[in-house]
Amino acid sequence: MKLLRYGPSGAEKPGMLDDAGRVRDLSGHVDDISGSVLTTAALQRLRDLDPASLPLVDGQDLRMGACVAGVGKFIAIGLNYADHAAESGMEVPSEPIVFTKWNSCIAGPDDDLHLPKGSQHTDWEVELGIVIGDAGRDIRVEDALDHVAGYCVVNDISERDWQINHGPTWDKGKGYDGFGPIGPWVVTRDEVPDPQALRLWLEIDGVMQQDGNTRTMVFGVAELVAYCSHLATLHPGDIITTGTPPGVGMGQKPPVYLRDGQVMRLGIEGLGEQRQRVRG
Repeated sequence: MKLLRYGPSGAEKPGMLDDAGRVRDLSGHVDDISGSVLTTAALQRLRDLDPASLPLVDGQDLRMGACVAGVGKFIAIGLNYADHAAESGMEVPSEPIVFTKWNSCIAGPDDDLHLPKGSQHTDWEVELGIVIGDAGRDIRVEDALDHVAGYCVVNDISERDWQINHGPTWDKGKGYDGFGPIGPWVVTRDEVPDPQALRLWLEIDGVMQQDGNTRTMVFGVAELVAYCSHLATLHPGDIITTGTPPGVGMGQKPPVYLRDGQVMRLGIEGLGEQRQRVRG
C-alpha cells in the first residue's frame, strides 16, 4: 500500500493511492495516517479494504502533506555512505552517527523551502526514510524489519554553517522549519522487498547532483533500527532517515548551496518523488 495525507496544511486528510495512481479518501476508516494506523494489525485492516470502494479524490492541484502525522521521534543518521563521508572530508564512522531533526521541520514533499534568515549555506540530502510500525526496545537485527511499517522519501535539508561552525552538535543546522520534507507517501514494507537495493537521486534545476543506491550504506536498515532501539524505545510513526549518497553541495569544489528560485526534485525508486522551490 501507499498511504498518504492530502489537503491544505494543517487540515490534511488520510488517503491511499490506488493501482491507477489516483488518491482515494480514507477518512471514513481512519482519522489520520499516524502511529496508530501503522502497526502490523492496523495495516492489515487497511489491506482488507477494496480501494475501488473508497471515494475518489480530485487530483487536480492536490497538495500532498507530510506522509506521517504526529511523528514522535525524527531520528537521523550521518555519514552513512562511505563516498559521502569522503566528499565531506570525514572518516567513515565505526558506529552510526545519530542526531535528531526537530519535528517542527517536517513539511509536505512539494512545499516551498524558505531559507533561514541570512543563510548562505543551505544544502540538500536525498535519503531513505524508515517509518516504524510496531514498537520495540533492544530489537535484534534479525527481527528489525518486522518493526518497520514502510519507507518514504526524505530530504534532509541542512544549513551547513550552523551545523558545523556553531558548536559540536549537528542539530542546529538540521531542524529549521521546512528542513524535513517527507513523502509523498509511505510505501508499506511488503512493497519493498529489499530496502538495500533502491536508487535514490536529486537534481537542482534539472541538473543531476546525487545519484546513488542504498546498497552502499555503511549501516543498513535492519542495523539502524536495531541500533536506535537500544538508545530509545521506537514507537509507531517514528521516522529514521538513513543518510545520503555523495553529491551534496558542501562536497563540491567550490561548494555550491541553494539560492532563491531554484527547484529541487528528488526521488527514490518505487517510493515517489518530491519537488521543492527555494524561497529566499
